[in-house]
Amino acid sequence: MTNAVKQGLLIILVMLLSATAGVWFYKYNQTDFETLQGGEYKWRDLEGNWVIINYFAPWCAPCLREMPELHHLGDNLPPNTSLFAINYDVLPKGDLQAMADKFDITLNLIMANEETRLPITKPPYLPATYIVGPQGQVQAEILGEVTADMLKDKIAELQAQAL
Repeated sequence: MTNAVKQGLLIILVMLLSATAGVWFYKYNQTDFETLQGGEYKWRDLEGNWVIINYFAPWCAPCLREMPELHHLGDNLPPNTSLFAINYDVLPKGDLQAMADKFDITLNLIMANEETRLPITKPPYLPATYIVGPQGQVQAEILGEVTADMLKDKIAELQAQAL
């Protein structure tokens, strides 16, 4: 092999390695979801924590009835637990903010879009609450209204099973 061929192969190898590293770096630093409050989250950063995700919609009366319970839970979360709400319908940021203001929703509100990555899919009906365990897998699916006490009890039960 001539030096020119060796140099050409080396350049191609360096370019391939650079491209691969660039794709990996991009994916590693990409967020999985953002909240209306400005938070950016990656699931790997939530590992080791329990995560509650509540699907709701402003047209769902039971969803609005349970919202005060979720706010109460949000103010009294068990250790290593995070709470997020996500609107069933994808809304632009301004419309989502207007809805949150109208219904006085102060929970961390996930802005759903085509880039949102959650370990769950849209539920068949509302309200729906999911509890994701410390390893990022769904541990419980609760379809229907919930209370703060119900969710605290369910998390305590799941934590006890995990021991």
